[in-house]
Amino acid sequence: MRKKRLRSLREKRRSQPVPPADKPRPMAVPMIRELALSTVMVTFTVLIHGAGLVLLARLLRLETHGNSPGHLHPASISELGKLLFAVLALIGTHGVEIWLYALLYLAIGAINTLHDAVYFSTITYGAIGYDDAVMAERWRLVSAIEGINGILMIGWSTAFLIRVVGLLRRV
Repeated sequence: MRKKRLRSLREKRRSQPVPPADKPRPMAVPMIRELALSTVMVTFTVLIHGAGLVLLARLLRLETHGNSPGHLHPASISELGKLLFAVLALIGTHGVEIWLYALLYLAIGAINTLHDAVYFSTITYGAIGYDDAVMAERWRLVSAIEGINGILMIGWSTAFLIRVVGLLRRV
């Protein structure tokens, strides 16, 4: 009985007309629009993040700090202050990127309120991915790519922070 049912379902699928390959499917155009918008956002966030890390490295004087023999203890108030500053600056950089996505969601009408847009962008960027019920279905691919983008930016920040800690530990 079950085999007959499966066979009939396969036959139904085979009998349905297949759209010609040279014509774009109805969903292809919106998906291309989502991917193009996502590419622009990833480009902006990479540029913002890179510029933020370069500025932070200069503010912390990491170029010269790595070459100096080091005369401060790694647990000194000065070194801990630098580390705290680096962490807060990195969180601020991520905040700017999260807000950019939130403002994008508002601008394209994917989410209705600023609060929901910032909340949704934050959980998506951090790959928590709690719920996408507030997101308009036609823009969900953008939010999925935001999650991938966020993971990469967080990883980049982690690598930078490890470098900072390594340089501050030199005594």
